Amino acid sequence: MEPGKYDKPEQPLTTTLGTTLGADAIPIETPTSDDARRAVREPVPGEEHFVGRSGPGPKIMAADTLEGDDVVNTAGEKLGELEHIMIDVPSGKVAYAVLSFGGFLGLGDKLFAIPWLALRIDPPNHRFIFDVDKETLDNAPGFDKDHWPSMGDEQWAKELHTYYKANPYWD
Repeated sequence: MEPGKYDKPEQPLTTTLGTTLGADAIPIETPTSDDARRAVREPVPGEEHFVGRSGPGPKIMAADTLEGDDVVNTAGEKLGELEHIMIDVPSGKVAYAVLSFGGFLGLGDKLFAIPWLALRIDPPNHRFIFDVDKETLDNAPGFDKDHWPSMGDEQWAKELHTYYKANPYWD
């Protein structure tokens, strides 16, 4: 990356705030321990699994920070990686996670739409837990990167939620 007008050659590489539209990146300062936005927060009753997280998450996070996270089952077996997070735009709700499973080095991966409410976030381990065994996922309706299902189709959505025994996000 070429140095920009905000760069200081003597300064080590820092985290930047920028856009995907080609705007100059603006360095942001490394947070100090008294930065309330970055402080480790105490859990709210019922949210004990959030202990130890800093920053804006895990209740509100940038979707792209979750993409690439592992998805494991309750036995700890890796099921795949979270590829995409799908939003129901009219409602503003997260509808599905797209899980990549199988293949080798990204080739031959099968994709699965997983109801978002069927996943549990595991912040300390930067992963999600999905309560299914590998056989259930092997037999699940999947798709490839060039042939996506019509995720807005109500019948498809009902069948998917029924297959995974998940509560629909629209209820």
